[in-house]
Amino acid sequence: MAGLQLSGLASGLDWKTLVDQLMEIERAPISRMEREQLTNTQRSNALRDLGTKLSSLQSAAGTLKDQTLFSGRTATSATTASTWKLSPSAGATAGTYAISVSQLATRARRDGAADITQGIATTSDVSGVTLATMRTAGTVTAGAFTVNGAKVTVATTDSLQSVFDAISTATGGDVTATYDAVTDRITLDSASDAEIVLGASNDTSNFLQVLKLANNTTGTVTSYGSLGSTRTGNTLANAGLKTAVTAVDGTGAGSFVINGVTIDYNVNNDSLSTLMKRINASGAGVTASYDAVNDRVSLANNATGDLGISISESAGGLLGALGLTSGHTSVRGENAEFSVDGGPTLISTSNTLDATAHGITGLSVTVDSETAQTITVAADTEKMRGKIDEFLTAYNAVITFIDEKTKVTSGKDSVSAAVLASNRDVQNWSRELRTLAFGAISGLTGTIDRLDDLGIDLNREGIMAVKDSEKLDAALANSSSDVEEFFTAATTGFAAKFDTRLEALIESGEGVQDRLGDSNSDLDRQIADLERRLVQQREVLTSSFIAMETAQSQIQQQSAALARAFGASSTSA
Repeated sequence: MAGLQLSGLASGLDWKTLVDQLMEIERAPISRMEREQLTNTQRSNALRDLGTKLSSLQSAAGTLKDQTLFSGRTATSATTASTWKLSPSAGATAGTYAISVSQLATRARRDGAADITQGIATTSDVSGVTLATMRTAGTVTAGAFTVNGAKVTVATTDSLQSVFDAISTATGGDVTATYDAVTDRITLDSASDAEIVLGASNDTSNFLQVLKLANNTTGTVTSYGSLGSTRTGNTLANAGLKTAVTAVDGTGAGSFVINGVTIDYNVNNDSLSTLMKRINASGAGVTASYDAVNDRVSLANNATGDLGISISESAGGLLGALGLTSGHTSVRGENAEFSVDGGPTLISTSNTLDATAHGITGLSVTVDSETAQTITVAADTEKMRGKIDEFLTAYNAVITFIDEKTKVTSGKDSVSAAVLASNRDVQNWSRELRTLAFGAISGLTGTIDRLDDLGIDLNREGIMAVKDSEKLDAALANSSSDVEEFFTAATTGFAAKFDTRLEALIESGEGVQDRLGDSNSDLDRQIADLERRLVQQREVLTSSFIAMETAQSQIQQQSAALARAFGASSTSA
């Protein structure tokens, strides 16, 4: 029977083609529903894209609701390449100001006495002092240096006396070197009283620099400063200070006060380096530093201005050993002195001149030179204009998209409708937004109550644009408060109205998308049901035609048998 499944084998009827044609007719509802699904998807996609553009427009409108946008200010100096830092805050008083600085603010300093460290040796005998262990500001490097054209080679393990001897040998005994423990200096003498010439460009040791020996065009050269220097990394007890610290307890702990802040230390644990870091990190408001060249500690106020530095400690304390109590030098801080528009001299403890100093609301000027500059504070029209342009771009994108997706085009023999042409709501959105954009805002106190007052209108192509730039720029520059009220007035302002309406349109569009999605899901179920029924119908039709083929085959077989039987009878007669 398998052969009977071949269409028309017995009957001569191409029943399989007939079944296919019948099924295609039965599938007509499915094709209609699939077309409906495609249309729904296209509409949903268009609404999704429109929703994105509406959200962009809402964001642009939201920016125009920000009051700080219209109270923003710029400040510029008429001086080319000015290094003054100008910082106008929102709402700063607009105007032009001539600021003349006659004195910059400086920090008060307390410089300790110099040479607080013991010399590199206690006597003139330096045979036991090696280059590596000398407490000098720098560390001597191994190599060679030059005296009167002769090279003197040294190693860091050499004693200072051996270097003196090497100098004498290299110069044929003409130059001798000695150390003075009282002054903590080295002296080079020429026996011939000829000029001593030190150094050469190819020297490889820094001996002359570390020992502070430099040419002076004479036959005698002496170190230009004391050689001893505090080893800032050693504990204070081993730093080599000339003055002993006695105001400590049995463990070596002590304290002092700077600007009312107590600083603790321990001479057996702390180094000068860690102590300075502790001072700088405290609330004393000063910065401690060490000058290795002059061997002294300094304190400087962190704040500028005529402000003092107060210190106190017990007798025999560390500050005294550091030369900060007696023998120190105080440099008084100075206030900044300036005038505005030729007025009286004003004073500021800081070089940042703010409203408390000059009286100009919202303007801060950090000065770094004693010069006169003309400063102009104005509305930030560039930023405002940029945000307005962003709104116009977003608005036009929405209107153009709606017009494109809802248009109906008539041809000579046909009419073509865009994907959202049947959606009256979307068509109305375009009209609503146009009405909202060009309507007047009531209840405002300023001179601006519609976009036309800002030079904004539709151009010939129907696109919202700035048709009068001068009018807009003038309004932004001279009437920024009126522009601010127009855009930002709560609930009734231009931006607030747009924001509220756009929120409703976005929600409406999302609702339509949801309904279209639900419709497609329902159509999916209907299509699936119809597909199952069509499969069953095909099976029934196929079975019926196979049965017909079977019957036809049997009849044909019987007819053939009868024909053979009758034929045999006729022959025998």
